This record gives sequence, C-alpha cells and structure tokens, in this order.
Amino acid sequence: MNRKYAFVYPVLLMIFLVIGLLLGSKLNQPVPQQNSGNYSKMQEIIGLLDREYVDSIESTKLFEKTISDMLHELDPHSNYIPYKDLKVMNEQIDGKFGGIGIRFAIIRDTLCVTNVIPNSPSFGMGVLAGDKILMIDGKNVTEKKIKNEDVLGKLKGEPNTKVKIQLYRNKKKIDKTITRGIIPIPSIVCAQMLDEKTGYIRLDNFSVSCAQEFNDAATQLKAKGMKKLIFDLRDNGGGVLDQAVKISDEFLPKGRKIVIVKGKKYLNTTRYANGGGLLENTPLVVLINENSASASEIVAGAIQDNDRGMIIGRRSFGKGLVQQDFSLSDKSDLRLTIARYYTPSGRCIQKPFGDSYEDYYHSAEKRRDNGEYFAPDSSVFKNANKFQTFKGRTVYDGGGIMPDIFVPLDTSNSTIYYLTLRYSGVFQQVAFDFVSNKRNSWSSISEFNAAFNTPKLLLQKLVSEGEKLKIPYNASDFGRSEELMKQVMKAEIARQLFIEEGYFFIVASHDKEVQKALQFLKR
Repeated sequence: MNRKYAFVYPVLLMIFLVIGLLLGSKLNQPVPQQNSGNYSKMQEIIGLLDREYVDSIESTKLFEKTISDMLHELDPHSNYIPYKDLKVMNEQIDGKFGGIGIRFAIIRDTLCVTNVIPNSPSFGMGVLAGDKILMIDGKNVTEKKIKNEDVLGKLKGEPNTKVKIQLYRNKKKIDKTITRGIIPIPSIVCAQMLDEKTGYIRLDNFSVSCAQEFNDAATQLKAKGMKKLIFDLRDNGGGVLDQAVKISDEFLPKGRKIVIVKGKKYLNTTRYANGGGLLENTPLVVLINENSASASEIVAGAIQDNDRGMIIGRRSFGKGLVQQDFSLSDKSDLRLTIARYYTPSGRCIQKPFGDSYEDYYHSAEKRRDNGEYFAPDSSVFKNANKFQTFKGRTVYDGGGIMPDIFVPLDTSNSTIYYLTLRYSGVFQQVAFDFVSNKRNSWSSISEFNAAFNTPKLLLQKLVSEGEKLKIPYNASDFGRSEELMKQVMKAEIARQLFIEEGYFFIVASHDKEVQKALQFLKR
C-alpha cells in the first residue's frame, strides 16, 4: 500500500465522524447550516475512496490512530480510547476489577503465586502463596514465553463467573474451580511508621476511593502515635481531580484555596478547604519527582502555595489540564481536555507542549540528558510568570511544581551489572525461592525489617542465576553495587511476604528523599 495516500481515507473519515460526534454532544442540536456543505463533501470524497482507491485499506486501525493523532494536535492529553482498551484503563480509576485475588510472577517459565489477597475468592478456596499454576480452564500455561497479559486475560473476568485452575503443590496436582469476585486495587501501597513519631504514606494513584483510603491510613497511623507525616507522591501520574481536592482538604484550614478550574464551556470553579481535616495541624513533607503529574501536582501545589508543608524531591511533570470522558456510540471513549486548573496562587503549571506528542512524553529523557536529575534547572522558569504563596514566597508557572528542597537522583551505587540483573527478574526469582519455606517466619513488616539482613549466600545466588541467563559476573560492578543489591534483595523478599507495603517500607528506610524529609521534620 502507498502509505502516503493510505493515510487520506482515515483522516477524512475521522474528521467527519469526530466533528459529528462533538457537535452531536450539544444535546443533539441541529447541525449548523454553514457546515452541512462540508459534511456532504466529506461523504462524497469518502465514497470515492471506497470505490476507486487502488488498494484495500485496514480502515479500523488507521482510523483509530488518526483520531488520536488529530486529538494530539490539540494537546497531548486529549485522546481516543478504543472500547477494547477502555476497561483496563478504567480499572485503575475505579480501584477494582473482576478476578480471583492472587498476585503472580512468571519464574523460570512457570506461573507462580506470590501472594493471595486476604478474603479474596482464591483465599477462600485455599490457594496458597508458593503454589504453581499448571492449567487455566483446561489450557496448559507452562509453555515457554507465556506473558503476563495472557495470564491476566485468562484469570480476570466478570464477577460471579467461574475459572478452573490446576495447581502444583508439594509434588501434587490440585484442581480448583474459583468464582471470580470484585478485587480492590489499593491506591495506598504503603502506610507505616518510620519512627515513633513519623508516619509514611505512599499513594500510587488517585482512584475514586483513594481519599477514603488515605483517611483510613492516616487514622491508623495517628492511633500508632503519628505526629508528623511524609506523603509520597513520587511516580503518581494522577487520576480523579475530586479525590485530590479531598486529600488536600485534610491538611488545610477552612477557607484556604485548593484549586481553581477554568474552561471555555466549564463552569469556572474554585475549591476551598472545609477545615477540620484529620491532618490540619500535622507537620508535613510531600515527596514529588518528574513522574508526579496531574492530581499529584494539584495536591503539591495546594500545599506549597498555602505554605502548609515542605515539597521535597525533583520538579514534577507539569500537567495542568483537566479531561472529561465522552462515551461514543460504539462504547469507545473520547477523553477530551475541557479545562485548565490553577494552583491557589493562580499559576497553571502546564509545561509547553513542544514540537510533537512524542517529544512531550519523552521530556523526562531531556531532563536527564540536561542534568536536571542531579541539579535544579532554574532556566525552566526564565520566562515564566511569578506568583506569590500565602506567606509571600515567589513561585512560577508553566513547568510543573519546583520542590522547596531539591534532592538529586541517587545513582551512586548503580552499575550496568546491577541494572541488568534487576531487569532480568533474577531478584524476584531468588526472593521467591528463599521464602518458599519461610512465609510464616515474620509476623509483621517491622519485625522483618529489624531482624533480617540479606546474607551473602543470596547475593551469590543472584550471581549464579544471572549466569544461567547469560549475564556474566562483573567483579568490579558487583563490589560497587553490593550494598544496593542487599537492600533491593531485602525489599523483594518483603514484597513476597507483605505485598507492595513490605517492598516500599524497606525501600523507604534507605531512600535519599525520605531521609531528607526525616531530617527536615526533626528540626
């Protein structure tokens, strides 16, 4: 197919349909008379292409790509989502999905159960961490190169539907039929006390339930003696705006601005704190980095502009746009930017769109190449507008949230050898093997953290398993990365025992940003 001309058909078809859909959303108002001639012309051209074009055209694929390309010409966050992809995307926002309630890993081409979610369907049917899955609905899943998405496609499904699995445990095959249920996706992945007075909460995403999860987590930590809080929003790409408002409200006194939302058709709205929040008087540090975006930036901006807490880390992503979903007739979704949001001081932190969609989403690589991961780049705000915080500090728009205290990315112990082992899955594999007969050895994360130190034997195991995957041992790199490998190995074992909460708690105990936050809170 001539690619130059093959693009014409989906472009025209896309323009015709999208314009019709957008206009049709206006309560089905009649199409303006002046546009009717354009629609007729488009239909005429499309008809000619159908009849006369030299090659057949894979219209659906090209059509969907062309819609996305057109929307990205407007801004990088407006998007078209095909129906087949919509369900998975919405699961994170809804905070739940239909499934059986296990976590798994593919280790040595074997599907292994790493954790069973308490009170889930699998828990009720006696599935155990450490079990291996041989078959799902009568189909063998032990062949090589099985993929995570293939397994998820087989195990997930509508609640109250059944799935048959065959397990391997203690050299025996066990058949089970499990009725799928609603499985929650926690937004809070870690809520623990770092010391006698300091709590740590890591929020992974802003789902529809995250504000309640946050309140529950903070209540539990206060009951354990929390007087200060480190709130971790690093790598949190955002989600539901209203949940960001509710979480911000937990920290701010009555009447303080949280966020202002303005759009051409959107009713301009300013959201204020109600007062009386659970953490209104709790000393606070918020952690952000280059992947903290959208709702994360709403929270960080509200805290910074109200001088309510300290922002620590690296400059955030810079997304100041608000999207709304419009369901189309084929159940696909048009996610359209309808407004901009502004922090309490009045700044929109949306970064420039750049020359292309790809450039926009690869800006993190530019930051890395420019050295911004290791030193703050004040030139980002050279031509930015200045704003004042509640206490008169100067802040800037147009480029994300700049932290009050910058912490460079820590790569001091990272080597090519370590990174190759890390991304090969060897750490997870060795951790799974290690805990196979030790899953009840520690009753809590705190007990495990205090009692366990990674033995050299496990590091030797990492090396030998890496060599089986043709990752040659590098003595120099190993020596430089040895302490880091011990920490990561301990964290992976904690993940096997206590899911994500265990992993992030162990990581936090060595994390440079967390340590800087602890130092600040001790002043």
